[in-house]
Amino acid sequence: MPFTTQSKPHCFTSFKTSIDQYSLPERFTFPFYYQPHPLCLAAVDELQEYLAVQPQWSNRTSGNHQSEGKMFGVLVVKNKNNDLGYLCAFSGKTAHESLLEKFVPPVFDMAITTKDQSFIAEQLTINQINAQIEVLEDNPQLPIFELALTKQINNFDDELEQKKIEMAQAKKSRKTLRSTEKALLNSEEFSQLTKKLNQQSIASKLELRDFKVSWQAKIKQSQQKLTVLTNEIERLKERRKVFSAVLQSRIFQQYRFLNIASIEKDLIDIFKNTPRMIPPAGSGDCAAPKLLQYAFKWDLQPIAMAEFWWGAAPKSEIRQHGNFYGACLGKCQPILGHMLSGMVLDENPLLTNPAEGKHLEIIYQDDDMLVINKPAEFLSVPGKNIDDSVYSRMKTLFPDANSPFIVHRLDMSTSGLMVIALTKRAHKNLQKQFINRSVKKSYIAIIEGELSQDQGVINLPLFGDINDRPRQLVCNENGKNAETRWQVLERLENGIHRRTKVQLFPVTGRTHQLRVHCAHPLGLNMPIVGDDLYGKKANRLHLHAQTLTLNHPITKKVFEFKVDADF
Repeated sequence: MPFTTQSKPHCFTSFKTSIDQYSLPERFTFPFYYQPHPLCLAAVDELQEYLAVQPQWSNRTSGNHQSEGKMFGVLVVKNKNNDLGYLCAFSGKTAHESLLEKFVPPVFDMAITTKDQSFIAEQLTINQINAQIEVLEDNPQLPIFELALTKQINNFDDELEQKKIEMAQAKKSRKTLRSTEKALLNSEEFSQLTKKLNQQSIASKLELRDFKVSWQAKIKQSQQKLTVLTNEIERLKERRKVFSAVLQSRIFQQYRFLNIASIEKDLIDIFKNTPRMIPPAGSGDCAAPKLLQYAFKWDLQPIAMAEFWWGAAPKSEIRQHGNFYGACLGKCQPILGHMLSGMVLDENPLLTNPAEGKHLEIIYQDDDMLVINKPAEFLSVPGKNIDDSVYSRMKTLFPDANSPFIVHRLDMSTSGLMVIALTKRAHKNLQKQFINRSVKKSYIAIIEGELSQDQGVINLPLFGDINDRPRQLVCNENGKNAETRWQVLERLENGIHRRTKVQLFPVTGRTHQLRVHCAHPLGLNMPIVGDDLYGKKANRLHLHAQTLTLNHPITKKVFEFKVDADF
């Protein structure tokens, strides 16, 4: 049931189960990449038990539910009496409400805008502009004028093309006549003929000019009729854009976030020094900032935090029911950067070099190329914070090589075969083979669950999630074509765990293609074991580039390489 804001921390929930066996963490959770603390797991168990019996969420707990799920979060806190408890939150709205019993309120309640007279006045202006635009766009003359203009332009193009063909034929005929008559006519007669042919050529060009002028006048007249209607629409749209930007800016300024030092910043201030400068839609409405804001406001000490997905995944994203996820980078990272300043956090694992102590096994080497077996958790190229990579190792091993080295990449967490070019000539040839898709690759993966079919093809276009890189989305509108063939190698059973060993054949080579195609509901709907982005973390990602077939860049000899996975 909805509730109203009260004058005390009414959302503090005491643990129902005993937590005496758990010690407090020494540092607060690094929110973008973490393993949930046992206290968070206990809080999540209690929250999920509550969600399972709520009618607005109970239909989201099965695999066959249709309503889209939601991200929930818990924040373990200590109150002024040193009692441990937890706060609960959800991202955005749920059950069509932003204020629900048991959950912390939003940082800024958009419902306030329906009562604030200044917001009402600005929204009324925008609504009036929308109404004017709608009336103008419903003008029955608009499609008539648009169709007439389109027909005129098409007719002009068709007739111009025909005119040019006729002129080319006439020019060819004049040239033939000039050539055949030159030997038959005396100089005076040939001079007269040439003069006549030149006049015909000039007349033809003048006729083309007049033709274009005539048509352009007709098109301009039609364009002017249409412009009379569209100019007013464009003017109103520009006016609406200005009013909307002002209103949006005012709303962003109402989202004010505290940190442990009680320093307050609004969204405009928080995002002004980011590359995008303007807050993305939905900023500040995620679970993590709502939880911390409530804790700071009511003087509750944050201890640990975790977020999990409950229900069906969105059509574009991969979210597994009950799985834990880090806070999003695009919307939450700038906000949490402010809110968590001054707090001692767990170390950022993304700043630790995962390749330290690991070696690159060279499978084949000659003067032009080499093939390596890349270990898991090893960057192909230098990252934002870590330089150690296949590329940097190659520069060290071959300091005199005149080559970009890297022809193709493997995800950091993926192990297996990579070909390296040692000369510019070899690099150009090998890269061309990858672009032309003449290189044959296959991967071995172990996925969570048991596949009923033995083979198939997955076609799901992929698009980078601008708000949570490097995560990929399935997007039919803007995504790049991505195709994967697969076949079952073995069905594995280990106690209650059922898994499937599959061979994957990527026809295209998109970022995270195999990981997404395995995990997405429209793909295999079974994430790869150890996939910490689209599934659950394990000792490693169970994905390995096993075979690689290509032509030698110089000799053109066909080479086939194979290295079995070590999982």
